Amino acid sequence: MGVFPPFFAMLKPATPLEILGHRIVWSFLLVLLMLVALRSRWTWLRAGVFTRKAFPRLLLAAGLIAVNWLTYIWAVNNGHVVEASVGYFINPLVSLLLGVLVFGERLGTGGRIGGLLALLGVLVISWGHWGTLWISLMLAFSFAFYGVAKKRAHLTGLQGLLVESGLLFLPALGYLGWLAATGQGTFGVGVTHSLLLSVAGIVTVLPLWLFAIAAPRVPLGVMGILQYVAPTMQFLFGILLFAERVELSYWIGLVGIWIGSAVYLAFNLRASADRADAPAPVR
Repeated sequence: MGVFPPFFAMLKPATPLEILGHRIVWSFLLVLLMLVALRSRWTWLRAGVFTRKAFPRLLLAAGLIAVNWLTYIWAVNNGHVVEASVGYFINPLVSLLLGVLVFGERLGTGGRIGGLLALLGVLVISWGHWGTLWISLMLAFSFAFYGVAKKRAHLTGLQGLLVESGLLFLPALGYLGWLAATGQGTFGVGVTHSLLLSVAGIVTVLPLWLFAIAAPRVPLGVMGILQYVAPTMQFLFGILLFAERVELSYWIGLVGIWIGSAVYLAFNLRASADRADAPAPVR
């Protein structure tokens, strides 16, 4: 995700909605091909998708990830990379809050302190930046609610992406077909541009697949730290590559968000270490 800004910028003059359509279509086709190549057994569709409880949640997840992707693509291609990165700094703390409100999870000392510091950072950023704050909040909340919708899905990363992109596939394909029929689409205008649009599927699927492979093998603490690498890279791309201007209040707010995220992560790592060192119960 950290390299998304320069990639999506290369897809101009395609509109954000056209880019989204290609991202959905090519992701679905690529994941389908991968699961066939991996000789996946398709029994999970009946047990994990086509049930009364699972299907509405997955449909909601598909809608939320489409909103998230579209907002992000629009932000990148309209000069708001920094705001987009802030959204993903805020996201883990929004997820923490939803865990308390929706699932009744207990918010420890680290969560309270980290959340408060991050909230203060958001308030500082919002002072004088109300016009663009919605970008950060839209990305943070849409991805957090996406996580809530998928929490009980019990699907692997590839399975989940196949279902979500599959639910969006026909609308996306229909929209791309309409663009082609009316001469408004950019696919086919040039070989390089068309190839880049089709590569959107690889750019979407590859990080998720690598994450699914690494997650069982990498310590939880390392995974927690890695979730902040992508927004940090996006922020650096925004100020160094796209030359976006960041005012002092933005820097101060970002420092608050970074410190809040670090406090939350530090307490989370400590709690994980304590649980790992705790003696097993005697049975």
